[in-house]
Amino acid sequence: MQFFWLYIDDFVGKGLGPGVILEFIGYQSAVLVPLALPLAVLLSSLMTFGNMGENFELVAIKSAGISLLRFMRPLFLLSILIGFIAFLFSNYVIPVANLKSRTLLADIVYAKPAFNLKEGIFYDRIGGYAIKIGKKESNDSVIRDVIIYEQGNLLQDNFVMAKSGVMRVTGNKRFLELHLRDGSRYQERGNPFDAGNNEYIRTNFKTYTKQFDLAALGFSSRTADSVNKNNERMFSMRQLNQAIDSLRRERDTVVNRMTRDLLTQFAFYGLMDTTWSTTAPSSAEKKLRKGKTQLRQLLPDSSLAILLSTTQSSAASIRMSAESLYSVLSDKNRSVRRHFIEWHRKLALSVACIILFLIGAPLGAIIRKGGLGTPLIFAIVFFMLFYFSSTVGEKFAKEDTLTPFVGMWLATFVLLPLGLFLTYKALNDSKLLTKETYSKLTASLSGVAALLIRKKNRS
Repeated sequence: MQFFWLYIDDFVGKGLGPGVILEFIGYQSAVLVPLALPLAVLLSSLMTFGNMGENFELVAIKSAGISLLRFMRPLFLLSILIGFIAFLFSNYVIPVANLKSRTLLADIVYAKPAFNLKEGIFYDRIGGYAIKIGKKESNDSVIRDVIIYEQGNLLQDNFVMAKSGVMRVTGNKRFLELHLRDGSRYQERGNPFDAGNNEYIRTNFKTYTKQFDLAALGFSSRTADSVNKNNERMFSMRQLNQAIDSLRRERDTVVNRMTRDLLTQFAFYGLMDTTWSTTAPSSAEKKLRKGKTQLRQLLPDSSLAILLSTTQSSAASIRMSAESLYSVLSDKNRSVRRHFIEWHRKLALSVACIILFLIGAPLGAIIRKGGLGTPLIFAIVFFMLFYFSSTVGEKFAKEDTLTPFVGMWLATFVLLPLGLFLTYKALNDSKLLTKETYSKLTASLSGVAALLIRKKNRS
């Protein structure tokens, strides 16, 4: 719904039926499933174990000789199954939903508003015409004081005026028909730049029928899905592997070709297969290498200016080639990086279901509170930690600050130690998040503060 309201201005007035809107919302809901599923696992595990802890059912289970890990084992296997289903969903369903959602959104955004004539306002959405009606009857069919202005030629005024008429749309909603009565048609013909040769024609009529094509208005056509098929978000893991391999080969080919073109601009490139580097240096070269003699001292004044000009031109050309090579290489690497990010995303969101279960189950056993109150607060806190770390990692991966692997798995690296720590505390019946623990901690801190104040007063 957040994404839907973001584009609400583009949806209004397009003549969209309920089916199209529900279809778009369905595609967006499918895209959000891998993100909502970890939150669902976290909240459900928190509520389940918190409710069992509140009703002392966990105490009864432990007194029967069943450890918390053994009791968690079936649910942990269930969370693995949910993670696997989430992977299948993100690998096979999400790409199709992304493809259809993006195509449908583009069709909606770029569609023109639907046909809607209002009283006293010129309607110019139909190409080449501007229509104004003075009044519409309650049935929206009978219209009065009609003006139809033709916009085909800006230097000539052609328009139709009628006292009344009937407006109908054909059954296939392709054409608008205006059956006008008691009016006139005004038309100019001839050379607009030569007023002496113009013809001014006025035709009166009792009945006149004008037809308008409405094919370009509203949401009447759908773009083929194949238009957006080359985006990395529309690929499965197998397709991503093929695309990454192709992009790498293409990048290497471009870099090798541009590097070779760059080297040809150097004069020594044609001599690289000679033995110039193995010959004994001359006395002038020895002085140059030792820094005792400058290059300009070895050149005559007549050729120094020409040499400097040629060198500057060569350096500028080489710099432009190097910048072009860097730009092309950056684009290729960015494309490869985006494909790797999508590849890791499909696995990271699935593993997140398992990680958040390892947080929710022991946390519920520790806080021992069921229902929707306390578990919902903790679920929101940990899910925000998961979401923000995932978003920051993805942003750094896109900017090449982190590798795609580290960026997309950053949330897992942050939450996995936390889940193991909470599991360890739950196994040892820790009172880490109970009210009594913090009451004792507050009392201890207050006592230490009072002791320090007394010592300070004595001194």
